Amino acid sequence: MEGAVHRGRATAPLLKDLNERTVLEAIRAGAPISRAEISRRAGVSKPTVSLALQSLLDAGLVREAADDPAGPSYGAVFFEPVADAALVLGIDVGARFLRGAICDLRGDVRARQDVELAPTDAGVVLEAIGGLRDALAAGLPDVIDGVVVGVPGVVDARTGRLDLADNVPGLGGMAFGAELERRLGLPAQVENDINLAAVGEHWRGVARGVDDFAFLSVGTGLGCGLVLRGELHRGHHGAAGEVDYALGGDLERENDPAAVGVTAFAARLAGEGRLPTSLAPPYDARAIFGAARAGDELARAVVAEEVQRIAAHIVPIAAVVDVALVVLGGGIGANGDLLLEPIRALLAERCPYPPRVEVSSLGDAAVLTGALAVGLRAALDNVFVNRVRTARRS
Repeated sequence: MEGAVHRGRATAPLLKDLNERTVLEAIRAGAPISRAEISRRAGVSKPTVSLALQSLLDAGLVREAADDPAGPSYGAVFFEPVADAALVLGIDVGARFLRGAICDLRGDVRARQDVELAPTDAGVVLEAIGGLRDALAAGLPDVIDGVVVGVPGVVDARTGRLDLADNVPGLGGMAFGAELERRLGLPAQVENDINLAAVGEHWRGVARGVDDFAFLSVGTGLGCGLVLRGELHRGHHGAAGEVDYALGGDLERENDPAAVGVTAFAARLAGEGRLPTSLAPPYDARAIFGAARAGDELARAVVAEEVQRIAAHIVPIAAVVDVALVVLGGGIGANGDLLLEPIRALLAERCPYPPRVEVSSLGDAAVLTGALAVGLRAALDNVFVNRVRTARRS
């Protein structure tokens, strides 16, 4: 009998939590929304809705809506979530730029700033993140739930240390998330930048509504983020998508589509002297694509080779995971006017089921958008646990 009573006592708070979460999700999905509509959508009785609403109001998670929806309301009170009950900080660490943004629980960006970095190392990046956080948070409520940071490299899920992080000296081997938590005083999640770019495209980019796709970033480096069944796929070691190693050995060095490979190929063609060109060393990738648009023969030959190299990296992705879509990003991948159609044509020849290929609609904001998406998912849950339980204790 005591066991039954004990189980009954344990169940009441659990049911209360469940009802409040259900009501909160109904408000987030349908705001502004009345008690009666919450009851209908959530499948919860009106008295239970009223009790849950009071807890959520006391916790500062919902409020009475200032504007009623169009149409007759017959005196009903409408409710909406409090968007700034918590904020999320997202950071994108690049070799040359540090990008940051803060969003609220609606996902609306409240502050955004990019900082150009001088030749840098991990210590400078950490200091710059602290300064960027302070600049972004100025004038906003002091309710940042956590920070999500995109970095170039593989994050070891067991130790939190970074590997293959060559773009920023000193990052390799560092437990970057732990150091960030110590400096910022916030929970920190560190994720591979290209993985976050894939999440960003899935949330607000060209991959919305696509559950199986790859984000292939071709720029200073080469990387791939995989989303399978609607969720980010990291792999056993967190290294899924490290397509630098897909072709292997000497063959890979001859098929590098990233900036170093493009520059090297252009220099080799120029040294042969067969093709007229207006280009001169150091054969910057941006200059090459610009010249190709103007009809430069050598530049057009480099772009044709780039098409071959990018397609060669897409084929194994398509063959192994059969994605519906490949999104091209990065400074080189963004040149869709020169790359898309010939890549599509090659894939149609080489793949039995070629994926659709599109250019990122988010551009250089893809990583940052993904960081906010990941942080927002956590914050929506954390804010309920922290605010409602605090309100009950007070």
